[in-house]
Amino acid sequence: MSHLPEPGLSGLHILVVEDELLICDMIADALHDAGCEIVGPATSLERGETLASSENLDGAFLDLNLKGKPSLSIAEALTRREVPFAFLTGYDEAAIPERYRQVPILWKPFQVRDLVAFVRRHFTKVAR
Repeated sequence: MSHLPEPGLSGLHILVVEDELLICDMIADALHDAGCEIVGPATSLERGETLASSENLDGAFLDLNLKGKPSLSIAEALTRREVPFAFLTGYDEAAIPERYRQVPILWKPFQVRDLVAFVRRHFTKVAR
């Protein structure tokens, strides 16, 4: 399904880290249709860490729990590089360590339009 790119989102490099393949594909497809360049997607903690540390990024979506492992090491790498990111989770806020409580959250389940609106609100400030 092809859509016209969203104004202001074209060319944004967005890292997607999500271990649920259907959700991962949905996010990647929706962001690609909106004009974003998808980095990854990564379905494991290790791959997410590598991409977060090495790729040119304008923003990132991190599943809070990757196959039973918290994605906090990826969050730390993004924080060091000053890359804005958001957690994707169905857990309540108590599952997020205090240090990351200011990080935006996109609560699962979410709609594609909410995902695209989220990118516009949180990641376009750094657009080239």
